[in-house]
Amino acid sequence: MIMISTKSKFASFSSIISMVLLMSFLFLSSCNALKNDRPMKSDRPLQAEDKRRQNIKEGRGTSLGKVLGRGGNTNYEFSTSNPMWRASLEILDFLPLATVDYSGGIIITDWYAENSSKQDSIKISLRFLSNDIRSESLKVIVHQKECTSSQNCVVSLLSSSKIKEELHSEILRRAALLEKESNKKN
Repeated sequence: MIMISTKSKFASFSSIISMVLLMSFLFLSSCNALKNDRPMKSDRPLQAEDKRRQNIKEGRGTSLGKVLGRGGNTNYEFSTSNPMWRASLEILDFLPLATVDYSGGIIITDWYAENSSKQDSIKISLRFLSNDIRSESLKVIVHQKECTSSQNCVVSLLSSSKIKEELHSEILRRAALLEKESNKKN
């Protein structure tokens, strides 16, 4: 009797294992990871041009127009064609530039001090809000750093200063002139 109970336990355990294996096989066979969707080697083109065409046809390739979001349009904008950008760089050409990012629309100068005043320096940030030559298309931010000693400096925002207003108006004036010159050439 003891032998029969061991055999029945073994048969019961064996049937459970068989069921688990069968369920695992059915579950895994329905999984996409096990399916081979790759084309046969004989289906793949041999020439590079044919491979590119097939990749683009199957959606695995991309074109420059899709990457740039222009859908094949060849109207590219460069910083040299933007009069606001060019005018700003021309006016700030005497200052050391810390950050210049055309795609982000920002120019930030490094701290600048005249020789007469080594304890006071300024930092200018220009933010381009649009490519149009309008007053609200450009934001000028001027910071001033005043140092009483080499370790003790205070940085403050100059919200309404003469340099801010002059920079803003001079950049707009120069951009308008650059655009006028560009229109004459075209």
